[in-house]
Amino acid sequence: MFHQQADAFAVTGASGAGAVPAARAADVTTGVRAASFADYKVIRRNGAVVGFEPSKIAVAMTKAFIAVRGGQGAASAAVREQVERLTGNVVAALLRRQPAGGTFHIEDIQDQVELSLMRDGAHDVARAYVLYRERRAQERAAKARQQTPSQPQLTMLENGNRVPLDLPRIRALIEAACTGLTEHVSPEAILAETVKNLYDGVPLAEVYKSAILAARALIEKDPAY
Repeated sequence: MFHQQADAFAVTGASGAGAVPAARAADVTTGVRAASFADYKVIRRNGAVVGFEPSKIAVAMTKAFIAVRGGQGAASAAVREQVERLTGNVVAALLRRQPAGGTFHIEDIQDQVELSLMRDGAHDVARAYVLYRERRAQERAAKARQQTPSQPQLTMLENGNRVPLDLPRIRALIEAACTGLTEHVSPEAILAETVKNLYDGVPLAEVYKSAILAARALIEKDPAY
């Protein structure tokens, strides 16, 4: 059953018509305050930037429960309420990081889904979710080893001009900020997290913001950052 529902965990994938009533999926963000979800974007693994739609998180979570517990259990009122609550928790956690708008990487959203499931005691669903993500990561790594496509060069907007993303400049900035702290923090970890959240044509100001948010995200794992 779980493998038959593998696509359930693609949080920003197709909405899966029929899996969750549209009205109910739209209700999951009730009580979550944000100026506008239009101010937020999601960076997919292929680098594409798409709109942030919280209802898709609810759809994916419902499919996750169906995959593990079967359609009967996932259709219960208790599970529907649980999905609504968990989705609200995920969205609230994401918006707390960037209250003024910004971008989320798909992996960050899935991390929050996993954390929310575990905190709410849905350990069977969370366990299957973790195993699924790991298997998909291994499949992508194996595919990457078989293929050697040229890495697309990202660009950034500086003074109104589109120029190649200046990684040495970003690295130097992060290393300077980490001066005297390298025994406890890794500039490369911050750089990797920074670049992961960038997209082609990103404004320079957003590059700097991404570096700050990358460090903030790492603080949650290690206060030394």
